[in-house]
Amino acid sequence: MARSGEHVRRLLAIYTGGTIGMRNREGVLVPESNLLTTLRKLPMFNDEEYSREHQLQDDTLALPLTNQNQRIIYTILEYDPLFDSSDMTINEWIRIAQDIERNYEQYFGFVVIHGTDTMAFASSMLSFILGNLQKTVILTGAQVPIHTLWNDGQENLLGSLLMAGQYVIPEVCLFFQNQLYRGNRVTKVDSRRFSAFCSPNLSPLATVGVDIIVNHKIMLKASMNKQLMVHSNMERNVGVLRLYPGISAALVRAFLQPPMKGVVMETFGTGNGPTNSDLLSALKEATERGMVIVNCTQCLQGSVTSDYAAGMAISDIGIISGSDMTSEAALAKLSYVLGREDLTLKDKKELLTKNLRGEMTPQPERVQLSLRNSKFAQLITNFLYLNCSQDLDAVRDSLTPTLACAAARMGDVEALEAIIELGGDLSESDFDGRTPLHMAARGGHVDAVQCLLSHGANVNSLDGDRSSPLLMAVKGRHKDVIFLLRDAGAQLSPPELQDAGTELCRLAASGDRDGLIAWQRAGADLFQTGYDGQTPLQVAEDAGNQEVVNFLKSPWDGGQV
Repeated sequence: MARSGEHVRRLLAIYTGGTIGMRNREGVLVPESNLLTTLRKLPMFNDEEYSREHQLQDDTLALPLTNQNQRIIYTILEYDPLFDSSDMTINEWIRIAQDIERNYEQYFGFVVIHGTDTMAFASSMLSFILGNLQKTVILTGAQVPIHTLWNDGQENLLGSLLMAGQYVIPEVCLFFQNQLYRGNRVTKVDSRRFSAFCSPNLSPLATVGVDIIVNHKIMLKASMNKQLMVHSNMERNVGVLRLYPGISAALVRAFLQPPMKGVVMETFGTGNGPTNSDLLSALKEATERGMVIVNCTQCLQGSVTSDYAAGMAISDIGIISGSDMTSEAALAKLSYVLGREDLTLKDKKELLTKNLRGEMTPQPERVQLSLRNSKFAQLITNFLYLNCSQDLDAVRDSLTPTLACAAARMGDVEALEAIIELGGDLSESDFDGRTPLHMAARGGHVDAVQCLLSHGANVNSLDGDRSSPLLMAVKGRHKDVIFLLRDAGAQLSPPELQDAGTELCRLAASGDRDGLIAWQRAGADLFQTGYDGQTPLQVAEDAGNQEVVNFLKSPWDGGQV
């Protein structure tokens, strides 16, 4: 029985292995069994008087009474054999989940003691394997064995037991160096320091110091009235492909061959990758035969966007944005979603864009701008355009460019026509100097471009970066839009042509024939020199890009390539 006034919480600690319990044997750290014996000797982990008085089982220990008069009793389930975390696979993580499932009703929460090298993968995988979670699951470990005089194992394990025993946090977490993180938001960033993990795109769920500060606002809500589900049918044929400058299309094509079914592709910056036609063809071939590819940035912080043409080229061939997911979380999510036999391929791709376990920052639902169909927008526009006053004229003039650019970016012709009907000027620019025609050309929206041109949009206007709508279309490789703009009298400006030589040489060096065609259709001279005095043809010959060489040597019929 508990002493008067004590609140008893029982935990299950699953010891899988890892540095925390290792011993130094002949200069090498090796897994050491019987962690419980070590913990029993440490007063902070074992209230010997309480354990003796209450005759706790041999595999169970009790922490000293907390300041809140809580008694945390924990049972250790030790794996035999123990694992070095480098040897952990989906099979072992499913085993952990099944052990949690078998003991789910008996314990208040769970602590998983795991090696640090693959702990971010483990916490991400477990977050998807364990569905409808209503209890706290915390992974922890150490950089230095707990037996060592100066170590982080005691602090990490004790903190995990206290957090799991005192709080209901219905998700898979990772506790390290006084920080409690969401498990599918972490990555290991240091192999030597005690602060080995970080959560680059989400604040910690809790911070332990003199006080425990819990961030309740970002915690996941418990799945009420739902039974715990262990999703053991995880897809094993998934992998991670890290792009690097100069990566060959042959290597990418080989990596994407069956039995591979899903790939996390780590790209540059905001989701950009090489735009040479062979590599894009390899990716497109894979997506067209059913391969699911998720685009994640190699950067520690930030998200995948389509702000650059290189990023747009990747998204245009059916690759799914990973938003701000870590590669570990994206791999786990792929494994979970592709293992769902109840879903079609289309449903799986749609599910990958959704925030399922807090692994990504939810994106606002994309709402199509339609001034005709939105009653709220109609009220605003009627107020702005049908009422007359000097103040309203100023407000209307300032809002119209932004509304028009937003509509053009989405290719919403109906919204553009509504703005025209209400007296809006579609040639006005937004705060960055971009006109609706810039935005429509950038997105490759042919109908929107035609609408804007038919209503007198300035085809050669320049934005704040001195870029024309034609250059936007060239960067996006939107050939039909380029033809429309050229027929309407669009020309590349002198500053754009001045910088074109170096860009053309870069495209030639990377074998990007489509990029060269886009520039040629826009009226650029493909034989102008780059900064080093070489022509694109010379660069292509030096790089051995024969397809580009043949293209540059071939006659063109008025630009109809």
